[in-house]
Amino acid sequence: MRIIRIRLRAVLKGRGGDAGMSTSEYAMGTIAACAFAAVLYKVVTSDAVSAALQSVIGKALDAPF
Repeated sequence: MRIIRIRLRAVLKGRGGDAGMSTSEYAMGTIAACAFAAVLYKVVTSDAVSAALQSVIGKALDAPF
């Protein structure tokens, strides 16, 4: 409750600060996310990772019940 009063006082005095990202920050975040997705895609589709995933799935499907 005390935090809410402090925040309300700050907003009413005009010291609310920036509450979000600007357009340039959104653009940089989008570029970083796309770069991360591209790297992750390359890693997951590599031969070593693909073989490991196939091995894990194969072992899971061949598990005795």
